Amino acid sequence: MSWINARRRRPVAGYAALLLGLVVVALAYGAITSSGGVTQASAAVGAQQDTAAGQKLFKANCSSCHGLEAQGTSQAPSLVGAGAAAVDFQVSTGRMPAKEVGAENERKPSSFTAQEIHQMADFIASLGGGAAIPDAQQVSAAGANTALGYQLFSANCSQCHNAGLSGGALTYGKDAPPLTAATPTQIYEAMLTGPEAMPVFADGSVSPQAKRDIVAYITQTRAEPNPGGFSLGRTGPITEGLVIFFGGLGFLILIALWITARRRDPRPTGTE
Repeated sequence: MSWINARRRRPVAGYAALLLGLVVVALAYGAITSSGGVTQASAAVGAQQDTAAGQKLFKANCSSCHGLEAQGTSQAPSLVGAGAAAVDFQVSTGRMPAKEVGAENERKPSSFTAQEIHQMADFIASLGGGAAIPDAQQVSAAGANTALGYQLFSANCSQCHNAGLSGGALTYGKDAPPLTAATPTQIYEAMLTGPEAMPVFADGSVSPQAKRDIVAYITQTRAEPNPGGFSLGRTGPITEGLVIFFGGLGFLILIALWITARRRDPRPTGTE
């Protein structure tokens, strides 16, 4: 045992032990991080595949107007810098692909699946710039202030979309669509991207929390029952006035006819 103790006292033994310890630590670290590296590599490959698939879908359905590389043409603007959120909003609401060039696009059922829409959005996002698609946390009603959302909606949105969320007419033949069918994600994306005649509500003017408050107010308002009974489509005083005018006027006319019929003198039946 004395020769072992003698070797332990030599400086070389200390260096060898240190080297062995470093090797063991390096192997352990590599084993722990290798799974994370594989996951990141798989995610990168998946993102590339989504972008490639989105490019194929874009060329088949959108390039005739926006150009093969989304650079824009005389018929449609460039989508470079538009961002994923703009693509997701326009395609998920059925506004794109457009049926008629230059016309205002109305909401209709989308002809693409959610996966295909996200693939096209990934392709446009790969070109650079633009807002990303909001995640579930950004549009969640948890922690949102619906009372503040009402104030923000009244100040920024009700002039066009109506206090009853039914939409309304704008200048130059345009219109603000109703918000009765829009999902929370689509409402948030509309504020981010400003589709059609709608302005962009950047985070500097309307913070992300304020956007969540507005989304929460809209979704809560749509779910509330009508305290007055029949809502008449929630289109406000115009519809109510028409019902009162035509219904009330018709009732008065019927009453007038009934009164005059009862007071009408009978026709003479004989000669004088």
